Amino acid sequence: MPSATYAHLTDRSLIRVAGDEATHFLQNLVTSDLDNLGQLGAASAALLTPQGKILFDFLIYKLDDVFYVDAPSSVAPDLLKRLTFYRLRAKVDLEAVDAEIGVFAFWGDGNTTNEGLLTVNDPRLEALGQRVVGQVDLLSHSLDGAPADLAAYDTHRIALGVPEGLKDYDYSDIFPHDADLDQLNGVSFTKGCYVGQEVVSRVQHRGTARKRFVKVASGSDLPAKGTDLTAAGKSVGTLGSTAIGQNGSIGLALIRLDKVAQAKDNGSPLLCGDVEVGVALPDWAQFTWPETSAVD
Repeated sequence: MPSATYAHLTDRSLIRVAGDEATHFLQNLVTSDLDNLGQLGAASAALLTPQGKILFDFLIYKLDDVFYVDAPSSVAPDLLKRLTFYRLRAKVDLEAVDAEIGVFAFWGDGNTTNEGLLTVNDPRLEALGQRVVGQVDLLSHSLDGAPADLAAYDTHRIALGVPEGLKDYDYSDIFPHDADLDQLNGVSFTKGCYVGQEVVSRVQHRGTARKRFVKVASGSDLPAKGTDLTAAGKSVGTLGSTAIGQNGSIGLALIRLDKVAQAKDNGSPLLCGDVEVGVALPDWAQFTWPETSAVD
């Protein structure tokens, strides 16, 4: 049996960014440092509002002198319009990539023996596996692994504790630190300015990020996305995406770390709707539970 798994990410679309000033154009807009693309082959990034909230999140790949932005299909046209708005007189060509070219996820043990346009390690987390871009019909039959569907990939992602825009949070609602982008190679604190950079830098340097996405689990079915997590009758967070794991239901939730820490210290059960849940920090997290004496 194949020890690797692959899935066509049917909910993702590509935007092509090319031209003499493409690198400069994107570098001045997105949260990550595109100078690292040569080392990693891909970047995790976001485009923010001037107030520092996530307007779009996406991955960026580079093939020769062309960038490909891998974004949720439902908002790809809006992202293309926004990029066009920022283009002004820059020597940049922007266009949607034909749907015949798709994005695949490949994870587990094995090699992606394929004829795709490009294969890169997922820049967010090594355990997520690889992203493969190429002709959908060709890749559907050439990847060396067990085929799976989008739900299987989301289960894999949720089990690792990695949130994504629209699936776990709405755009224009939360900051990069809330979505753990600073932990998942999605934010540079050393490159120059970009839209919303001042707010993000302030949070980083003051260490004031109190909300984070964490993993939740229950032996019962979890309720719908957007359901409040409560402790002692008070809201301490909001549920994101969920899946069926090996030992019950798993999900992601955006929580107030300090309030959940206090509830844990007090022995107060955490409820998501009517379902009791356990919470855990992702294995890759560099943030920790705060001292409960700091809770306000």
